[in-house]
Amino acid sequence: MRWSWKIGEFRGIGVYMHATFLILIAIVVLGQWSEGHDVGRTLESVLFVLALFACVVFHEFGHALTAARYGIRTRDITLLPIGGVARLERMPREPMQELWVALAGPAVNVVIAGLLFGWLSLTGRFAPLEQLSVSGGPFFERLLAVNVLLVGFNLLPAFPMDGGRVLRALLATRLEYTRATQIAASVGQGMALLFGLFGMFYNPFLVFIALFVWIGAAGEASMVRVAAALDGIPAARAMVTGFTVVSPDDPLGSAVDHTLAGWQQDFPVVQDDRVVGVLTQADLLKGLTQRGRDAPIREVMRTDFRTVDASEMMETVFQRMQGCACHTLPVVDRGRLVGLVTTQNVGELVAIESALTAGRRAAP
Repeated sequence: MRWSWKIGEFRGIGVYMHATFLILIAIVVLGQWSEGHDVGRTLESVLFVLALFACVVFHEFGHALTAARYGIRTRDITLLPIGGVARLERMPREPMQELWVALAGPAVNVVIAGLLFGWLSLTGRFAPLEQLSVSGGPFFERLLAVNVLLVGFNLLPAFPMDGGRVLRALLATRLEYTRATQIAASVGQGMALLFGLFGMFYNPFLVFIALFVWIGAAGEASMVRVAAALDGIPAARAMVTGFTVVSPDDPLGSAVDHTLAGWQQDFPVVQDDRVVGVLTQADLLKGLTQRGRDAPIREVMRTDFRTVDASEMMETVFQRMQGCACHTLPVVDRGRLVGLVTTQNVGELVAIESALTAGRRAAP
C-alpha cells in the first residue's frame, strides 16, 4: 500500500504503518493536551493507542497464520486509523476453511482479554466499571474492555469485517458460493446504512465506518462475481493473440509509434523467440521523460515480470494480476510467447460470460 512504512516482520509477513495512522496519534495528542496540558496523561494516551494497535496486529496475524495452514500466503499487514488490514493472496473457497480463518482474528482478542482478566483478577486491580471511559480509567482494564469490544465489533455480519466472512462461510455450506457472497454483502450494506444513520445523529466516526463497510461489501461481491465468471476457462481461450512485440534494442520511440497506431499499452520484449522483459506504459512515459525517444527499451523494461502458462485457469491468472498489480501478463506455451492477458480483455471476458449466464437463466 502506498504511503506506508515497514515497522516489522514476522514469519515473512511485513507489518506496515500507513501515513494516516500518524493523524490518529496527532488527534490523540492534541485532544489530551488541550484538556489540561498534562504531559503524563498525553503520553499515557499515546501508549494506550499503541497497545491497542499491537492487539490489532496480533489479531491480523491470527488470520494470516491460520490462512498459512491452508497454503494461503499473506502479502503484508497494514495499520490504518480504523484498524489493521491483512492482505491475503486469496480467501479459502472451502467454507469451513474460510470460517476458521475469519474466526482466528477475534479468537486472538479473546485470548488477550482472557489473559488481562486473569492478571487483573490475581492482582486485585479491577476498578469499578463507572470509572472506565475511552480516555480514562486503569490502563489494563481499558485494554481488556477494548479487546472485548473488538471481538463484538468484528463479528458483526458485515463485509469486510470478520463477521461478514463468517456469515458467508456458513451460508456457503448450503448455498452456491457466489449466492452466499451476494447475501452476505447485502447484509453488510444494510448494516452500513444503519451505521451511517446512527452516526449522523450520535457519532460522525460511524459514518466513516459505514462508508468503509459499504465499499468493502460491494468490492467483495464484485470480486467473487469476477472469479465465478472466470472459473474453468483456460488462458488459451481468453488471451489476446493479435499483439505487437518489441526488441530490447529498439528505441523507445518505436514503442510510442506502436502505442499510437494500436490498442496496446504494455509490450512484451522478445529476443531470440524468448520473452526477456515487459515494457509498461508507465515505464515508457518515465523513460521518455528521463532518457528521450532514442534510448533503447532494455534500459527501462521490467525484467521481474510474471508469465502465464496457456493451460492455466483464468481465475488463477486474475488472482495473480491482482497480486502483482499487473495490467498485462505474457502467455507462454512451452517457453514460446503465444498471447497476452490484459485487464481489458479480462473485463470483456467477464462481461461476455455474465451475459451468457443471464441468457441461460432466462431461457425457458
